[in-house]
Amino acid sequence: MEKQVELVQKAEQYGFTGVWLRDVLLQDPDFGDPATGQIYDMMIYLTYLASKTEKIAFGTSATVLSLRHPLRVAKEIATLDQLFPERIMLGVSSGDRRADFKALGVSHETRGEKFREAFAYLEEILYKNFPSIQSTLGEVHGANLVPKPSKRVPTFITGFSQQNMDWFAEHGDGWMYYPRSPVHQAAAIGQWRELVEDYYPDVFKPFIQPMHLDLSEDPNERPTPIRLGYRTGRKALIELLDIYKSIGVNHLFLALFDGQRPADEVLDELGEEVLPHFPAL
Repeated sequence: MEKQVELVQKAEQYGFTGVWLRDVLLQDPDFGDPATGQIYDMMIYLTYLASKTEKIAFGTSATVLSLRHPLRVAKEIATLDQLFPERIMLGVSSGDRRADFKALGVSHETRGEKFREAFAYLEEILYKNFPSIQSTLGEVHGANLVPKPSKRVPTFITGFSQQNMDWFAEHGDGWMYYPRSPVHQAAAIGQWRELVEDYYPDVFKPFIQPMHLDLSEDPNERPTPIRLGYRTGRKALIELLDIYKSIGVNHLFLALFDGQRPADEVLDELGEEVLPHFPAL
């Protein structure tokens, strides 16, 4: 957590386009991925970081709709969009951390159903004026959410969210999936894009993925797999990112907490030696 603001500001100066924050409540050492993300509350810390920067975008990776009431999420996202126009991205998921579900008294087994209902509620309340909503999550009649977003906030389904691929090809503005090898990722992207084309011919929806990175001091070191990513030197990293780009990954964000080098040192090398190969569109 040291120098987080300075690191985000430096990322912005280099030309990185986005910072992603996680929606984790409790530290759970027994969970397969024990990381608690940025530690601080996702929405509050996002607001703080956005206020310290000028143009870099911020995304939620991902807002657990099964644990957050969609009306609260809508109010937060619409407010953030008004305060920081066109800088907010909304990743949404059903969640997977049993400790968080248990602590809030929410069934982990029915999270997929809760996610679908919350997603439908969110879309209605966020973008329609005086919507009529009848849901187990609550009712809205003759009332309206203010403020509204200035335009649609890009919304990305994260993982499968306990749904089938057909559902999230139809819903959301894109898909954010977990890191996988290029061969396996290419197959998933291809299948998803075919379904998207069935629902929205000629409409582009981006594919997003994270990748954990342990950047070696040796620029020539070849990649070796680590949890959800790779240890590699920068030359092979450029090759690897080119491969992911070629299979249809439109946005890839790097997680550095598995790295052995200081984050500011890694960020400098990425900004100076890697990022120029992948200019933002």
